[in-house]
Amino acid sequence: METTTLYRPVGIYELKLIQESGYTAFPPRHPEQPIFYPVLNPSYAEEIASKWNPTDENSGYMGAVTRFIVPTAYLAQYEEQVVGNAFHRELWIPSGELEAFNKQIIGKIEVIAAFYGDKFEGEREW
Repeated sequence: METTTLYRPVGIYELKLIQESGYTAFPPRHPEQPIFYPVLNPSYAEEIASKWNPTDENSGYMGAVTRFIVPTAYLAQYEEQVVGNAFHRELWIPSGELEAFNKQIIGKIEVIAAFYGDKFEGEREW
């Protein structure tokens, strides 16, 4: 089976929910979040996690890059979106499809990088 590695920048609150799932699922989106957007390269995920999340109160002043694997055939139903620079590539998964998307994740969601802002409070466990 052919697979695709995806990345997702997350803040501390989303990361704790991923941890609670045993690193097997992303949490449901909030009503104001109509899409779940995994990104297609680690550089883009790191840009968001390092530049935006550590200064954002809603992210707990922390950003992490997660990495996970999904069957390529499953992803074919989603059109690649380019949002900005050519390497700002992501998929838009409707929030209502996130539970089905989570079931496609092969193995565990890994944390591959973490960035902490000056206002971060708590243990730096990643």
